[in-house]
Amino acid sequence: MQTISGRSVAGRTSRAAIASQRVRKACVVRDAAVVEEKPVGTAWEFTQPAGKGLGWYTGAEDGYMYVDQLRVEDIRRQVPESPFYLYSKNRIMHNYQAYKKALEGLSSLPCYAVKANNNLIIMKELAAAGAGAVLVSGNELKMAMAAGFDPSRTIFNGNGKLPWELELAAEKGVLINIDSEFDLQNIAAAARKTGKKVKVLLRINPDVDPQVHPYVSTGLAGSKFGIRNSHIGWFLEAIRAEPLLELVGVHSHLGSTITKVNIFRDAAVIMCEFVKMIRSEGFNLQYLNIGGGLGIDYSHQGQVLPTPTDLIDTVRDIVKELGLTLVIEPGRSMGRRRVKTNGNKHFIVIDGSMATLIRPSLYGAYQHIELTKPSNAPMETFDVVGPICESGDYLGKDRQLPTPQPGDGLVVHDAGAYCMSMASNYNLKMRPAEYLVEEGGKLRKIRHEETLEHHLSVFDGL
Repeated sequence: MQTISGRSVAGRTSRAAIASQRVRKACVVRDAAVVEEKPVGTAWEFTQPAGKGLGWYTGAEDGYMYVDQLRVEDIRRQVPESPFYLYSKNRIMHNYQAYKKALEGLSSLPCYAVKANNNLIIMKELAAAGAGAVLVSGNELKMAMAAGFDPSRTIFNGNGKLPWELELAAEKGVLINIDSEFDLQNIAAAARKTGKKVKVLLRINPDVDPQVHPYVSTGLAGSKFGIRNSHIGWFLEAIRAEPLLELVGVHSHLGSTITKVNIFRDAAVIMCEFVKMIRSEGFNLQYLNIGGGLGIDYSHQGQVLPTPTDLIDTVRDIVKELGLTLVIEPGRSMGRRRVKTNGNKHFIVIDGSMATLIRPSLYGAYQHIELTKPSNAPMETFDVVGPICESGDYLGKDRQLPTPQPGDGLVVHDAGAYCMSMASNYNLKMRPAEYLVEEGGKLRKIRHEETLEHHLSVFDGL
């Protein structure tokens, strides 16, 4: 959640200006909307009884923003840092249990995509609940081990895995996706060096259009990820020639923010044909990994989105028919201000930025923004922007909001995934603290705010 600072540019407008002073910003996170059997995005989720709801919502009786039992305004008074991230443990675990429930009756491996949010405390909670993990780097593997994930229930993805990362994965018994010819050679080399037999999956591009932004589309034939289906025969022969490699499954990942489950169905049908073909070549395939990418209602406009059950039901019969273990890799669906004008446009300038939350600047992602408390101030159309020295530093454009006062709080919702994990020190902005609301309304700090002293320490002795 992000709170705001108010500032106007003198001489550009005769509008009354909000006082120029720094305002605290809370970088609060609304975790994943895709959770229930009810239609996702409807009013029951975004407005709930004050102090009695689940996750992030507006109190029906008082109009304040809540996280579980706690009012965000009260949290802001307790937290010294600005900005900060805030998560709901109840919502995260509720989302995970929704996947578990959807997978009932299937042999399955639900794996949390660590790249979505790599906070160690959150990872420990998911590991303790029985989740597997999806990894894209050696350091993520080390974090997963520290969090208590079972390495045999983790999967190492990526199109540029390094030799030391693969050696660590081989040593720990991690499932590894083969993404290219050189990736196969590097995995085989890691197996030989460690003397370990490595279970591998082939990441195949099914050439299915996920109908999302091209930056988060990964399953088309032209993607840098995965192998073309025309090359499968070569890979099978190469794997057969490596005694320390055991081909145990196939994998596809179509992209992110997908809102149509029939797309997963189309890919699963194609992938199962590959399973049949590869089995006919003598390989004992056990796993079908359909990836992740289920979208959430970033717009908060009541969009009816598929639930985990909707997703699993589209592929259930295919998986059962072939006796496969279904692997899924949810990330965002599990985890999930100052005023000025230039005469043409009105801005809310906050102390958060693209360094704190880059998704809107990177590929135009929409994340819902609102005040943390009710307001009778006039509604205006604002661009919500940060202090970074870049024209692309914004968190939301053309947003209808009450005109905030200095010190008012703004929430940027759905920042649980791909926000803190993509944060940077650009313009020497320090990555913010993270907090978690636990059972019983207890507020817990789960990551310290970075400091300039910490940043300078990496140069000690050089």
